[in-house]
Amino acid sequence: MANSTQTNGATTGAAPVKQYDAIVIGAGVSGLYQLHCLKQLGLNVRLFEDGDGVGGTWYWNRYPGCRFDSESETYGYSFSKELLQEWDWREHFSAQPDTERYLNFVADKFNLRGDIQLGSRVTSAVFDEKTSTWEVTINDEEKARAQFLIAAVGILSARFTPDFAGIDSFKGLSLHTGTWPKDPVDLKGKRVAVIGTGPTAVQLITEIAKEVGHLTVFQRTPNYCAPLRNGLVSPETQSKWKESYNDIHSQIHASSFGFRHEFDSRSAFEVNREERLARYEELWQQPGFSKWLSNFHDIGTDPKANEDFAEFVRDKIRARVKDPVVAEKLVPKDHPFGAKRIPLESGYYEVYNQPNVELVSVRETPIERITPKGIKSSEKEYEFDVIIYATGFDAITGPLTRIDIRGEKGKTIKDAWANGPRTNLGIQVAGFPNLFIGASSAFCNYPVCAEMIVEWIRDCIAYVRSKGYKQIAPTPEAEEAWIDHAAELASHTLLTSTKSWFMGTNIPGKKPVLLLYANSAPNYRRECADAAASGYKGFELQ
Repeated sequence: MANSTQTNGATTGAAPVKQYDAIVIGAGVSGLYQLHCLKQLGLNVRLFEDGDGVGGTWYWNRYPGCRFDSESETYGYSFSKELLQEWDWREHFSAQPDTERYLNFVADKFNLRGDIQLGSRVTSAVFDEKTSTWEVTINDEEKARAQFLIAAVGILSARFTPDFAGIDSFKGLSLHTGTWPKDPVDLKGKRVAVIGTGPTAVQLITEIAKEVGHLTVFQRTPNYCAPLRNGLVSPETQSKWKESYNDIHSQIHASSFGFRHEFDSRSAFEVNREERLARYEELWQQPGFSKWLSNFHDIGTDPKANEDFAEFVRDKIRARVKDPVVAEKLVPKDHPFGAKRIPLESGYYEVYNQPNVELVSVRETPIERITPKGIKSSEKEYEFDVIIYATGFDAITGPLTRIDIRGEKGKTIKDAWANGPRTNLGIQVAGFPNLFIGASSAFCNYPVCAEMIVEWIRDCIAYVRSKGYKQIAPTPEAEEAWIDHAAELASHTLLTSTKSWFMGTNIPGKKPVLLLYANSAPNYRRECADAAASGYKGFELQ
């Protein structure tokens, strides 16, 4: 196997095309581990990263208040016992600066930086059918070529800003939470608008409300926010984690979603109302996603069971907001609990008790345009110094369709996915040989699934090379079977019942389809393992 970079200088007058065994796009959680795994195989690998630092999500999303909603001890990599013992988590739900520091620590510990090219946005990738290789263009000018292309681009990295009229006319400062500046943004005493009330906005609003002069929140859809209950990690807890990481990882690998949570095996209505409310209250006092993922198993499938808990949450919201009119605006009534990602908060609802905070429902008074001075709604014009767009992402598909990826016969992945993502196992696409999607669409704690997918890709590439094959891709029949299987699973959940990024309905013109694989993490791992054990049944090897 080649370990030195080769160049093809046949094209006169142009920079030579650098040759690699594999190219990885993205230096986030998946990309860093993918680079490490492929280097261990002895491959010559290059990782291209758009940002000027590693970390992926934890590099770009540095807005005030950004942190985990996964327990820290479950989020870090599990592949290295040394790493587990060397790293200390400072909070039970780690803040962005510490998580970015962690991923930089990983890059240094495993000597990854020499194979990472920062400030390098992949703008196109074209499959060469004659050579079974991918030619990648970086920053619209540099060329690189490899047999294997791994798009470790994440699921929430393609930032979305609504196409408001006049959006470029605003004379103040405009920010998107997904591209927050590295240098501190001074909001002290400023008139600030936040558009959006999803999980990112909930974290941001809670933090900046402490310093702004006046804050106006423009809300389209209220969410069922639940208390995070974060805290510092004591030395005793840190030691306990390090002594029991084997047990922790066994627990999260056995759980349905890769967390230290598991659904209650009982139905909500198997117990009487008094016992049910006591269980709800018990979960409410616990940290993290326990209110969601340790609840009665049928809150995700039975509308009546879901509504029972949803009303419990609504009452919790009403109790924390002094103005009953504002409280009702913050209470979700149009979608089931858990049909959107549940924001975890630390004092979010109390923000609306502050005299300098105003909540505007854009359903009641829609935003008509952005003006040089601020925002014009159907009711009036608001003047601001800063407008912050916490408007989310073109999830799952966006990170790939925004790259000009062309497979066999020049077909683009954007066209292939016009009616929703088409894959086998969520990892490969028919007609796009040797392209691997190193980002999990399984519904689980991200790093847990990411490690498994990275290792599956590593083993697949090793198999292809050891057998002397030039390429691998799903058969169209296997891809269609996987899509039908995923749709059948989705039909048994409440996730398809509302507009959310889960369904892609936050993006105008995007076809509604559940973008997540609605199966348990152990079942998903089993599907992937079975495919590999069968010699990659459902994939065509040439």
